[in-house]
Amino acid sequence: MVSKLSKNHKILCTSRNYREVVELSKIKNINPKLIGKHGGSTKEGKLHSSIQRMEHLLDEIVKFSPDLTVSFCSPEAARISYGIGIKHVAFSDSPHAEAVMRLSVPLVQKLLIPWVIPKNEFVRYGISKNNIIHYKAIDASVIVREKSRIEMINVDRSKKTIVIRPEESEAAYILGKTESDNIIYEASKEDNPYNIIVLARYASQKNRLKEKFGKKVIIMDKVVDGKSLLTITDLFIGSGGTMTAESALMGVPTISYDAAPNYIEKYLVRIGLVKRETNPKKISILVKKMLNKNKVNKKKARMVLDSMEDPYLKLVEMIKKI
Repeated sequence: MVSKLSKNHKILCTSRNYREVVELSKIKNINPKLIGKHGGSTKEGKLHSSIQRMEHLLDEIVKFSPDLTVSFCSPEAARISYGIGIKHVAFSDSPHAEAVMRLSVPLVQKLLIPWVIPKNEFVRYGISKNNIIHYKAIDASVIVREKSRIEMINVDRSKKTIVIRPEESEAAYILGKTESDNIIYEASKEDNPYNIIVLARYASQKNRLKEKFGKKVIIMDKVVDGKSLLTITDLFIGSGGTMTAESALMGVPTISYDAAPNYIEKYLVRIGLVKRETNPKKISILVKKMLNKNKVNKKKARMVLDSMEDPYLKLVEMIKKI
């Protein structure tokens, strides 16, 4: 969306200084202005970072003087836009992120959401149903369709490759849950015949997992483009977030351990592109079954993907309206 909007508009793209965003920006050749940082896992840390970020962001916004704000329900963007009278269009597929929704949704003019999420899930945060617009897509479909340079990832191709994505343990809606540790343990014990790749989210998470599992698994040292990794993946185990959806829409056999129950994951389970299992021992059994028999139908994944629209067109529509 940043690159498309840049063709006809002057854009200021901002982000927190957050490991995955910074590294992915380099891969995608986007150069956001980094203002503030991720607040970590404590409530005090999150609040302190948010206050600091708002202060620095305000100076940049006043200097740039935009006509419109577009955000993924950023509380700082919402507060500043409201405070200085800039209209704000936001996207969200995460009504379960209650803290962020409470702080942003009441202040936006239009909210764009995937059609599988009922509007009432956001109305309860203080926005009129008339100001919520459905688009027939899930956000991962944009990533899967995007043309990206596939980076070669070096693994032993004589073995099947399982990628495990730990939960976003520092997010306010998950804090403290680390079910993925048990899943990694079950998948890597004994003499397993697989490459097990773990794609951590934070440097602290990466270091802790390296210390805990040593050489039993491959902990990715750097942030990688998800698509590059999924092209060499025989089975993906995720927490039910964006990468779980991305994997499913690419036709990779996918298991969700449902760390933060959400509508997108429920939809993908319902249509048969994702299997849900929360018990680490049962996941281990399911892995063997899915690798041996139940190949996900790539044709079905392609049909589902093709049925989805480009949310960017809905954004353009909203920009014209407001």
